[in-house]
Amino acid sequence: MSIHTFHIQRLQRNEETGSIYLKGKNNMKIIKRTAVALATTIFFATVASAADPITVVSWGGSYGKAQDSALFNDASKNSGIAINRESGASMSKACLQVESGAVTWDLVVTGSGSGAAAAAKGCLEKIDYGVVDVSDFYPNLYTDYCVGSDVFATVMAWNTDKYGEPGTPGAPNSWADFWDVKKFPGTRAYRANNVDGALEPALMADGVPPEKVYEVLATRAGKERAIRKIRELKPHISVFWGSGAQQAQLMKDAEVDMTTGWNGRFDNAKKDGAKVGYTFNQALLDYDCFAMPKGAPNKTTAMKFLAEVSKPEYQANLPFYITYGPTNKKAYEITTAPKALIESLPSHPKNVPLMLPVSLDFYAKNRTEAIELYMELMSE
Repeated sequence: MSIHTFHIQRLQRNEETGSIYLKGKNNMKIIKRTAVALATTIFFATVASAADPITVVSWGGSYGKAQDSALFNDASKNSGIAINRESGASMSKACLQVESGAVTWDLVVTGSGSGAAAAAKGCLEKIDYGVVDVSDFYPNLYTDYCVGSDVFATVMAWNTDKYGEPGTPGAPNSWADFWDVKKFPGTRAYRANNVDGALEPALMADGVPPEKVYEVLATRAGKERAIRKIRELKPHISVFWGSGAQQAQLMKDAEVDMTTGWNGRFDNAKKDGAKVGYTFNQALLDYDCFAMPKGAPNKTTAMKFLAEVSKPEYQANLPFYITYGPTNKKAYEITTAPKALIESLPSHPKNVPLMLPVSLDFYAKNRTEAIELYMELMSE
């Protein structure tokens, strides 16, 4: 936020009476100037108060650092909107704030499925598309309540020293391989604290074609089938991860041999020396988005910041920090990222056909039941 400093003519105070008095012949002129200065001070104080910092909540680790470097820092500087950056984003926590009438967050980064479920519960403000311009966005990467920030993939990743580099003979290449502990013996890691992206791999491992996954999951029997498949693997799951940072650390430390997780986290782990590879085959194509809790304390200012951070010039920088694709089409036109980097993004045309797009309709209608079943499994 810009800080304006105003120089106001110093008034002398009578120490005995406490009254303000002026010296000189032009007292009336001074009084007028003083009145104008005071009025100006009050006006700008009001403006500053109206532009209090907004609270933007995302996640930690390499993802949070990437957003700070590519999006938040420059968007804040260029718009003049100050932000308080917090980690620990959670739609469950956002909904609790709304339900308790004590909302402190203005913008929250969320997975698309969690955002859809929160919107269905009435936890989110509608996005003002008169302020936020999404005319250059891909059509499936924003909703009435969520504006896409990046495209990512939930993939299966593995230790390349143990199973080989992606695409080499004998390397894993499907969710069936992830479940095959005879062909690929070793430890596994799986999601702990959320059902998003947890049930779909289990059904594909159980032989359900990708195009039929959400049709099957729409029924309770289908969800229970996925749960049974995960239960089958559970004895080999040595770690249930709770964050993207943990996914990366598991592979850096070679603590597990295979894990589910997000492609950008593994690419950054590899830069840090991890022996890790992954495949986009049967991965879940998904996107993160910005949502605004209902009753956000700085709604108007936050909406303006959302408009700023959604511009292509910021999204074009994101792949340099984490291999997630832009949601704004113009970002691809202006990015200076090399061809190899662009082709490694999950949103690149050669990668998209390999993946299963996440169904927001499924998560909006079924997430509550799905997470109840999944949490029961976790507690066994």
